[in-house]
Amino acid sequence: MPRRRRPPRPGALADLSPTRILSQIALLQLAYYGCAGILIIFTALVAGKEINADLLFSWRTLRGDTTVGWTLGLVWVLNSLTCAIFILLLVARSKLVFDFALTVHFIHLIVTSLYCHAIPANLFWWALQLCSATIMTSLGVWACQWRELRPIDFGSKPTARNQPAADEGAGESRGRGRGRGRDGAGEYEMVGMNGGENNV
Repeated sequence: MPRRRRPPRPGALADLSPTRILSQIALLQLAYYGCAGILIIFTALVAGKEINADLLFSWRTLRGDTTVGWTLGLVWVLNSLTCAIFILLLVARSKLVFDFALTVHFIHLIVTSLYCHAIPANLFWWALQLCSATIMTSLGVWACQWRELRPIDFGSKPTARNQPAADEGAGESRGRGRGRGRDGAGEYEMVGMNGGENNV
């Protein structure tokens, strides 16, 4: 007799499947670079600077001794604020926010190192990544916990205690007209105590 396979446990196993995690990482990374690219292009156009890929992928442009470096640093901080929203939409679990935030920045480290053919040696770049990861994790955890702790509405109707007095009066008058109780469970008939005993 073949053994019956146990059905998959709902919840945790489905949420932690490798395919789902990889797709979430890919979408979050695309959102990370997409928002950063939009912010960098907008800032470069306003400042009258030349737009190139170095502004997005090179760690050499993030310097603490130039105006462009500080401007790009501010753009990346704003980008971390925006990505907290994508973490809420894509991850939606506070326990996984830290892992996803570190994964995004680790992938960014690999992409930056491959683009520049060198590991980042700028202290300003490392400090900015630490600040960005901290902001993304803090806001992401707060947003996901706020979403997790929201009360669940099952679509139940308000009870008689929560209804206004006018509604209660109207309900009672309708109940007496139809011969039904306030709970609507069935029809009731008032029988006197003596009458009830004689019938028995």
